[in-house]
Amino acid sequence: MNFEEKLRPVTPEQYGSNYDQHLLEQYKLYVEMADRISHRRQNANGFGLSINTALLGIVGLVASRCTRGQMFMTIAVISVVGMLMSYGWYRLLCSYRDLNTAKFRVIRFIESRLPIAPYVAEWQAAGEGKNPKLYKPFTHIEVGIPRIFILAYLVSLVYSIGMLIVQ
Repeated sequence: MNFEEKLRPVTPEQYGSNYDQHLLEQYKLYVEMADRISHRRQNANGFGLSINTALLGIVGLVASRCTRGQMFMTIAVISVVGMLMSYGWYRLLCSYRDLNTAKFRVIRFIESRLPIAPYVAEWQAAGEGKNPKLYKPFTHIEVGIPRIFILAYLVSLVYSIGMLIVQ
């Protein structure tokens, strides 16, 4: 059974006279669910940014106040934890991106059964994400942020190792 067959297992004739009304209600609910995914993604970004900013702040504080031996161990642990957290954040964003892609595929299919198709038209007006002058998908930007944090943690880890060697 393919995607479209799974989405519409019953024909309008089999369903009955309430088909159009129920289709519209399900569409509204599904669009609301897609919006909730975007809110959860936004919350994940806020959480990831807050945690990583705090961890890097601690790295700076440790670097300015600890002995070299203490500094190495503390910064190494924080850096490894930060890299793991950033990677988890990155994977979470990729998961949300994939889920949103699937949701909007379903929305576009449902819109093909409705009188108008605003999401299909919007996506077309935005160049389907292929023309950055019209629209650059937010996911392309947001997945770069955890990567920057991973790089910052890597730099702090290398710095702390360098300080240990110089000791």
